[in-house]
Amino acid sequence: MAVTIHFLPDDVTVAARVGEPILDVAERAGVFIPTGCLMGSCHACEVELGDGTPICACISAVPVGVQELEINLYDDPTW
Repeated sequence: MAVTIHFLPDDVTVAARVGEPILDVAERAGVFIPTGCLMGSCHACEVELGDGTPICACISAVPVGVQELEINLYDDPTW
C-alpha cells in the first residue's frame, strides 16, 4: 500500500511503503534529517507529525492504516 509523505517546510512529497523507515523515505526524497546515534536516544532526528506528535525518524517507520502523512522538520542549527 502506498502512503503519500509530505515533508515540511521543504514542501516535498513522495510515495512510500508501509513499514519503510522514515529516514530512508527522506533520503530518497532528497530531504535532510540530521542523525546522531541512530537508536532514538539523542533525538537529533526528531521530527513532528502533522498532529504535533514528536517522533525520532531513526526508529520510526511509515505506519499502517494511513494514506497520507505530514512530517514537519525541526530546524536546529546545533545539529
